[in-house]
Amino acid sequence: MSISQEISAYVPYLRRFARALTGTQAGGDAYVLATLETIVGDPTAIRPDENVRTSLYRLFLEVWGSLPVNGHVDQIELSGDEVGARRNLDAITLRPRIAFLLSSLEGFETSEVAATLGCTVSEATDLIDAAGKEIADQIRTDVLIIEDEPFIALDLQTLVEEQGHRVTAVARTHREAVEAVERERPGLILADIQLADGSSGLDAVNQILGAFSVPVVFITAYPERFLTGTPPEPAFLITKPFGVDSLKAVISQALFFDRAAHRKDEARRDQVVV
Repeated sequence: MSISQEISAYVPYLRRFARALTGTQAGGDAYVLATLETIVGDPTAIRPDENVRTSLYRLFLEVWGSLPVNGHVDQIELSGDEVGARRNLDAITLRPRIAFLLSSLEGFETSEVAATLGCTVSEATDLIDAAGKEIADQIRTDVLIIEDEPFIALDLQTLVEEQGHRVTAVARTHREAVEAVERERPGLILADIQLADGSSGLDAVNQILGAFSVPVVFITAYPERFLTGTPPEPAFLITKPFGVDSLKAVISQALFFDRAAHRKDEARRDQVVV
């Protein structure tokens, strides 16, 4: 089997990881493309003595940390949301965040996290724990859930409330979702893409985003359909059936990269500053 065939199955998920790490589709995809170009130029960059997935992610992180790619991506004019993401990034230690994503979002075993980051298993464990504590301290907000399956909606509500968030509403259709945000604007949306009544969670979110900016995590049983490299694509995507840790990681990253995701008490304090 060729190197390209071996890594092709992992590329959609590497895109997901890259976007969660950088906070943008364009930035994440640029790093993935540079990683693939590196492999084409030197197939031995995927080490034969390593697990293919681990080796691919290790190489990606090496490319991500390289000056030529950083220089290309970082020179793009930042939007308001991306400026906010940079501010938030400064508040979270980098290596713990990477370890947390590898473990919770990508499902790496702690030993695989250690191999990818070039550290011991004990150090990887400490990094993952540190990230969870740092992220939880910064991202509490109000959440709208767009999901027509009652049990899944209940699971989502329980999970986000355990993270310290408040659920403003659970919408089962496009119409209910739009009406919910008219009553109260959330700081995060969790949206199923295909709803049982035939309406689309994707369409509902697009309509909502036309009115105001809010981070969105899409939930789908078919992630490959939305991670093809052809825009527009969701920046934050979770697969059904979802794992609790994976969903927590994606929620954390979506909030982490949005300037509007501040605690309400922080917002109130800002309003009274003269």
